[in-house]
Amino acid sequence: MARSNRPVSRRQAWWLLTTALTTCLPLAPQLPPWLSLAAGAAFIWRAALTWRQWHLPPRWLLILLVMAGTVGVFLQYRTILGRTPGVALLVVFLALKLLELRAARDAVATALLCYFLVLGQFLFTQTIPTALLACLTVLITTATLLAASDDRPQPQQQLRRAALMLAQALPFMLLLFVLFPRVQGPLWGIPQDRFSAVSGLSDTMSPGSIAQLSQSDAIAFRVKFKDAVPPQSQLYWRGPVMPSFDGRSWRVAQTQGAYAEVPYPEIGSPVDYQVTLEPHGKFWLFALELPGTLPPESALTFDYQPIARQAVRTRTRYTQRAWPEAMAGANEAPGILRQALALPTDGNPRMRAISTAWRTQHAGNGEAILTAAQDFFSRQLLIYTLNPPLLGADMVDEFLFDSKRGFCEHFAAAFVFSLRAAGVPARVVAGYQGGEINPVDGYLVVRQYDAHAWAEAWIAGRGWIRIDPTAISAPSRINSNFATAAPAGAGLPFLARSDLAWLRELRHRLDAVTNGWNQWVLGYNPQRQRDLLSSLGLNEPDWRSMTAVLSVLCGGVMLGLTGWILRNRLRVDPALAAWRRFTARLARHGAAWRAWEGPLAFAERAARLTPTHAKSIHEIAALYARLRYEAAPQANDLAQLKAKVAAFKP
Repeated sequence: MARSNRPVSRRQAWWLLTTALTTCLPLAPQLPPWLSLAAGAAFIWRAALTWRQWHLPPRWLLILLVMAGTVGVFLQYRTILGRTPGVALLVVFLALKLLELRAARDAVATALLCYFLVLGQFLFTQTIPTALLACLTVLITTATLLAASDDRPQPQQQLRRAALMLAQALPFMLLLFVLFPRVQGPLWGIPQDRFSAVSGLSDTMSPGSIAQLSQSDAIAFRVKFKDAVPPQSQLYWRGPVMPSFDGRSWRVAQTQGAYAEVPYPEIGSPVDYQVTLEPHGKFWLFALELPGTLPPESALTFDYQPIARQAVRTRTRYTQRAWPEAMAGANEAPGILRQALALPTDGNPRMRAISTAWRTQHAGNGEAILTAAQDFFSRQLLIYTLNPPLLGADMVDEFLFDSKRGFCEHFAAAFVFSLRAAGVPARVVAGYQGGEINPVDGYLVVRQYDAHAWAEAWIAGRGWIRIDPTAISAPSRINSNFATAAPAGAGLPFLARSDLAWLRELRHRLDAVTNGWNQWVLGYNPQRQRDLLSSLGLNEPDWRSMTAVLSVLCGGVMLGLTGWILRNRLRVDPALAAWRRFTARLARHGAAWRAWEGPLAFAERAARLTPTHAKSIHEIAALYARLRYEAAPQANDLAQLKAKVAAFKP
C-alpha cells in the first residue's frame, strides 16, 4: 500500500485533534459564539470516534455540514472574503476535516491547514504572548506532522525531534527576517479590514469626554529624545485643535487648508525626538509644541496641527523637531480669527457679563483681558476632579459659579468662552500633557490618562499663546503628573497608582520589552532595515547585494549545521558493526541477510546455503543474539564475536 494511502492510526488521530484544538483556541475570541460551539462539538465528536473506534460519518453528511458552515459564515459577515470571514471559514474546514481522517494524506493536509491558521492569529493581534503561543502551536503541529509519518515514538520523543528541527531552521528564519527586502506597512494585516476600534482622543470635546480617558492606561505613543528630556511642564503634545463651539461641544474645523511646510520662524533651541504612535484611527499626528518639521506624507493645518495623509491605522514611527519658543500666527488670517471669536447667541449670562466688563474696562487690550481672566480663574478656587458633576445648558456658568468642580476640558472650555465673550480670539487644543520616563529603555511613555485640554489665545503682535487654565487651579497636574493632581480617593487606573513601587518596576520592564518588540519586530520597516544594514557596512544596499549576502550567510549556516550533524551522528554499536561485516561476507556467497530477519533464523538459512561453515555461522549468530537480546551477556562475548568474525573467511 502506498504511504499516502496508509490508514490513520489511533495515535495519529489524537495528535491531529490536539493540534487542531491548540490552533483554534486562540482564535475563539475573534469568532462568533455559535461557530466556536460548533467547532467544539466537532472536536468532541472526533474524540468520541477515536476513543470508541466508531466508523467515520458518511461523506454526504460531511458535505451538508460544509455547506451549512459556509452559509452560516456568509450570513454572519455577509461575505466569505476578508480577514475574519476567511479565518472563520478555515476553522469550519479544519473542524470538519477531522471527521474524514482516513489516510495519511488527510493527516498531512490537516497539519498544513493548522500551520496556515497559526498565521491567522497575527491578523488580529501581534503581541509577544501571541507570538509565544504561536511558537508552541507550531511545535505541536510539527510533532504531529512527524507522527503522521511514524507514530511509534512516544509524544516526548516526537516533541523533542520537532524542537530540534525548528531550532535548526531558526538561523535561516532570522537571516530572512533581517535581510529579505521589507515592504511598507504592518508585519501582518489585510489592508481592507485589519483595523479594529481603538481608543483615544476624539474630534469633539464635551464635558466629561476627556475625563473618560483618565480611566485608561493604554499607551498613546512613546517618545525617544535625542538629548535631555524637557521639563514636565513643557511636554505639551499638540493634537486636534477645536475652534467650533455650539454651546455644548467643541469640534475640529470641518474644512481648512494645510501648509506644506512650517510657516513660522525658528526661535530658540530645538528639541529633536522620535515618536512611535499607536494606531488611533484619526489623521492627526501628535507633536511637541510647536512642531518645527513635518514627517513624510504629512502636512500642517492652518491651526498648526500635524496631520497624516491617511488615517493612522497601524503603529507609526516618525522623527520630529520642536521649537518651544516659536511664535505662530502673528499675521493670522481674518477668517481664522473670526472663527476663534464665534459664540452662540445666548447662554451662560453670568460669564458673558463679566467678560463684557473686561472688554469695556481694558478697551479691547488682549493682553490685559488675558491677565484679568487668569486672575479671575485663580480667585474662583476651582477644584480639579476626575468625577465632575453633570452640567446643564449653561455649563460654563454652572462650572465657574456653582459646582466649581471639573476636569481639564471644563477648565479649557470655560476659559476660551470667557476670552471670546471679551473679544479675544481663542480656541481649545486637545492632546496629551506630560508622560513618564521608563528608566529601563529611556523612552517617554504617554498614556491615555495623560490626555489633556488647554487654551490658545491670539494676541496682536504675538500670535497664538498657550494658556493652561488647569495649571492655575492644579499646578501639580502640569509640573508633576496626572496621578499627583488627582484628589485623594480618586479611582486611578491601576498602572497610574504611585503607591506600589514593585508594580511600577514591573510595568517599566514589561513596557521596555514590549517597546523592543514593537520597534524591532513589528516595526522593522524598510527604513529600519536600511539603517541596520548601513550600520553593518552595507550602504544603500540593492536587491543584488542583499541577495548575495543572504546566499552567502545561508550557505554558511547550512555548512555549519551539516558539520554539527556529522559530528554528532549516531555511533554504530560495535556488535552491530561486527555482525554487518559478517553478513556482508556471506552475501558475496549468496546468503544475503534481510533486515527483518532475526540472527538465529538467518543462521539456519545461511548454514543450509554454505554447509561447510555451518558451525562458525551458528556460533557467530548465537554470540550476536546474546549480545543484542539478553539482559546480561557474558563479559567476553563481544571479544569472541569480533575474533570469530575476523577469522570467518568463507
